[in-house]
Amino acid sequence: MSLDNIKLPPLVLQQLFTHSLIDLKNSPEIDSKSEAKAFLTLGNNQKKVLILVETEETLYLPDNQLNFLLGILAACNLTMEDVAILNIKKNPSVNYQLITTELQSEKVFLFGVQPDQIELPVKFPTYQIQNYNNQVYLAAPPLSQFQDNKAEKTKLWICLQQIFNI
Repeated sequence: MSLDNIKLPPLVLQQLFTHSLIDLKNSPEIDSKSEAKAFLTLGNNQKKVLILVETEETLYLPDNQLNFLLGILAACNLTMEDVAILNIKKNPSVNYQLITTELQSEKVFLFGVQPDQIELPVKFPTYQIQNYNNQVYLAAPPLSQFQDNKAEKTKLWICLQQIFNI
């Protein structure tokens, strides 16, 4: 007997194929993930760390800035699984209330984004760690300004060490 000629009893076939291969109900399935995610973000946000950027060039970040950011994340013992990157140019309706409710962010980093752009009622200078609404905010220059500027990198690193207890 070869594998091509196996005959199964009808009872076994019935147990193997309990569901029809064709769904006759034709009801559209709603993906709960797509409804819950009101913003276009990159990353899985497992540690509730949000990185806000502002760029027209790409959906999230240009490659060189993303690579620099990945280096920063690695130094903080974080990966893309832990954070969410949101470009406010591609998500114009973003504000701090939606960030709190939709993304449940605990730490928010504003790279080249001013606090008033997300309707944050608190004004603070760059590199000042700001607590507001049970969240930690840090404003910094755009990622493009860090590439060859050691002084800016040092300022950012000092703040990140305080925030992540490194």
